[in-house]
Amino acid sequence: MDNQVIQTLKQRVNIVDVVRRYVPLRSVSGRHMGLCPFHQEKTGSFSVNEAEGFYYCFGCQAGGDVLDFYMKINGVEFKEALEQLAAEAGIELKEFRPDPEYDERQKLKRLCLDMHAEAQEYFRRNLGQAAGDAARAYIRRRGTIPEIVAAFGLGASPEDWHGLLNHLKAKGFSQEQGVQAGLLSKNEKGNIYDRFRGRLIFPIQNMSGQVIAFGGRIITEGEPKYLNSSDTPIYKKGEHLYGLHQARQAMTRSKRAILTEGYMDVLSLAQFGYEDCCGVLGTALTPDQVKRLAGFCSRIDLIFDGDGAGRKAALRSSEMILHLGVACRVLLMPDGEDVDSLLHKQGRAGLDACFDKAADGLDYCLDTVREGFAPREIVGWASGFLARLSDNALRAYYLPRIADGLGLSEADLRRYGGPAGGAALRQEPARPAQGVRARRSVGMDDVSDKKFIAFSILYPDYIPHLAKRGLHNFLTTQWAKSFWQKLFLQKFEDVFQDLNEEDRAFWRSTLDAPHMFSGEDLAEHWESLCTWIDKQRMEMMRKDLMQKLGAAHGLGDAAEVRNIMAALSALNAPSREEE
Repeated sequence: MDNQVIQTLKQRVNIVDVVRRYVPLRSVSGRHMGLCPFHQEKTGSFSVNEAEGFYYCFGCQAGGDVLDFYMKINGVEFKEALEQLAAEAGIELKEFRPDPEYDERQKLKRLCLDMHAEAQEYFRRNLGQAAGDAARAYIRRRGTIPEIVAAFGLGASPEDWHGLLNHLKAKGFSQEQGVQAGLLSKNEKGNIYDRFRGRLIFPIQNMSGQVIAFGGRIITEGEPKYLNSSDTPIYKKGEHLYGLHQARQAMTRSKRAILTEGYMDVLSLAQFGYEDCCGVLGTALTPDQVKRLAGFCSRIDLIFDGDGAGRKAALRSSEMILHLGVACRVLLMPDGEDVDSLLHKQGRAGLDACFDKAADGLDYCLDTVREGFAPREIVGWASGFLARLSDNALRAYYLPRIADGLGLSEADLRRYGGPAGGAALRQEPARPAQGVRARRSVGMDDVSDKKFIAFSILYPDYIPHLAKRGLHNFLTTQWAKSFWQKLFLQKFEDVFQDLNEEDRAFWRSTLDAPHMFSGEDLAEHWESLCTWIDKQRMEMMRKDLMQKLGAAHGLGDAAEVRNIMAALSALNAPSREEE
């Protein structure tokens, strides 16, 4: 992306206006101060400098420009943040990025958003007319108050195969466009008709409040009970959460997200004062959804049914959340109850009592595994949990707790559990079966010290190149630093003789493992290793600049602040252009 659009955006978008959507700010000596939305604190250490266009937290050292803030608070990637803020500022991205294919995608997205806005108005209007009698009766039976109906924009689709189709045609949209947007369906015979019929409609919104999809509950006879929008140019299953647009500000205040499964559960939670709630959308929880929530809170409270399916879903979801470094709790509903029914029977007191009994996420996982798994499965679960952790610090945090909770040897888990273990390395073939080409690069989230040492043993010709790139600066364990020093300083053929028995075992297991690369695969593997090192170097430089920024900001040195912000922008520019 051309850096010109980024600079224009910063000039047009006031960072204080954007931050105020999420954080109450007060003016203090020319700056704007508030409680940091990225960590829990009682005394405000979060500062926004309107003149210079950046924010900084003296507590957690989070900082950056308006794009950095928008990405972090909303849990979105750079490109999405840029597009959304550019739309608010009235900046046409195509002015800066001539790309016919990109322009066509943007045009289609705008078309889909316009159609969904028309569909939302159509459904909302139906709810207040005769076509919505059954839906209104259902809402009354469920005890949902009008304020919640309005806040979440509920609507109704009549028992009409062409009601929305005709409405969209009257607004100038074609039937095929309606199919592209996921609002109409097309059968094998080529007939086109309304996707949602005879249902209570729940609009699904993006973080900007635009309707991007719908969920529909049948209110007469028929199947399926719930019908959701399929993937479209503006909606991807597993990326969004129902009610997150309404809940995000409450989440930034409470630092918690309540996550449940059903649309009506979300409505009932909001109605009874749990404003920091949202729901998954007809699929199992995904990492993308967790990452979105992590931008607003530090803990996710999961609510699941207490049956077997609910317990399994709670285990999977807890694992996923913990892997991403977010705290969680698990609340299993009493037999025969869901959130909606419990709240209407017992009110907040009933659900609060359940929250008081909620289990810590890791404790829930360990209890479930210990009580329901065979010994072999317990060991496999522990090793798998650690192997999927991409952060060495998280692995160090969880490892002793898992070992203690499952009655396993911490030393054995440390040796064999996770990507740092020799067993995991030996189990990683480079060339999948059935002729599938070798994986094109190392999964950078799984790069560890041992992978670099193993690569150096397998391909010693690359050792000088790794040294030139400064690999020693990014090795995290004393073992790896010592091993690397021997590889770099000694003749390769002499290194083995200088190793202790444990290191010799690692050397042998590396050579025995079936993961040799060659040709193009080796080149791509090497490139991905270099990319990881470069990213680590960039992050190290960024952290250093952020520390200097905090010091300059505290001293009130405006000139130094400008210099550091310019350096940060230059540092971030290459990665942004790659987007």
